[in-house]
Amino acid sequence: MLDILRFIFNTDFAFSVLRVTTPILFAALASVVAERSGASNIALEGIMLFAALAGSLGSGFAGGSVFCGFIAALAGGLIITALLIYFGLYLKTDIILTGIALNMLASGGTVFIMFALTGDKGSTANIGAGAFPAITIPLLRDIPIIGAVLSGQNLLTYLAFLAVVVVWALLFKTRLGVHIRAAGENADAAASVGIPVRRTRCIALVISGILASLGGVFLSMGYMSGFSKGMVSGRGFIALAAAAMGQLSPVPAMLASLVFGCFDALSNLLAALRIPDEFVKMLPYLATVFGLVVFSAYRIWRLKQEKIAAMGRQAA
Repeated sequence: MLDILRFIFNTDFAFSVLRVTTPILFAALASVVAERSGASNIALEGIMLFAALAGSLGSGFAGGSVFCGFIAALAGGLIITALLIYFGLYLKTDIILTGIALNMLASGGTVFIMFALTGDKGSTANIGAGAFPAITIPLLRDIPIIGAVLSGQNLLTYLAFLAVVVVWALLFKTRLGVHIRAAGENADAAASVGIPVRRTRCIALVISGILASLGGVFLSMGYMSGFSKGMVSGRGFIALAAAAMGQLSPVPAMLASLVFGCFDALSNLLAALRIPDEFVKMLPYLATVFGLVVFSAYRIWRLKQEKIAAMGRQAA
């Protein structure tokens, strides 16, 4: 127990929390944008998987080029996003079921594509993909404790936290953001004032797909160097929970992502301390379920309080 506490209250652990939060945060922001438009993006897991694979393959076959890997990752993630848009918004299938189907497609499809192109069903380690660099911030690195945590993170980690500000500004400070929120809150009312609801939802899903793709490419070109089978490991679903707990707002979603990232980092720590593997793997998902239960209980309590307040105003 003392060993665990010693590791937790340590700058290395805090550094690790930010690192493992990165893909969850990207995906949570992706969910926030999509849900705000009224078009749920349940395919986050599939988008991240395809982006991770495409980034690794694109970089590997281009001699380790990070730029080529980045472009390939965006293309791979947007292919799944385009399928979600086509089936969910144009053919009007159930968008939740469509997202689940795309996740299943990605689970097996990434392994098939990887085997077809590399001859390996487990990973792309044999093609030598590049990786995004870690950035050392000159002044920040010299600050005790804070410098050890915030400086030296991967480029995409900084981009993920910057994306929180960008998504907030997009949703609440731009004309497109007003359209996205209007389409999600009341599509008929939005259409009656001339807002193109379907086009707005398409744009929101494309933005969502780009954000989720960044989370995917971080896994294969930042967190690890190369793609491995099933490497997203449920982070897309954890991100959905983080977005819900953050009430579809960028900053609270970031805080919820950090909580889940903390448990993910803790599971890595416990694995290093030879805690039973089954318990270690269960911990992030157990934290997700517990968080959703607490969040749901809070929502029920809040609705009851609002109902009591409304009855009190009517009585007065």
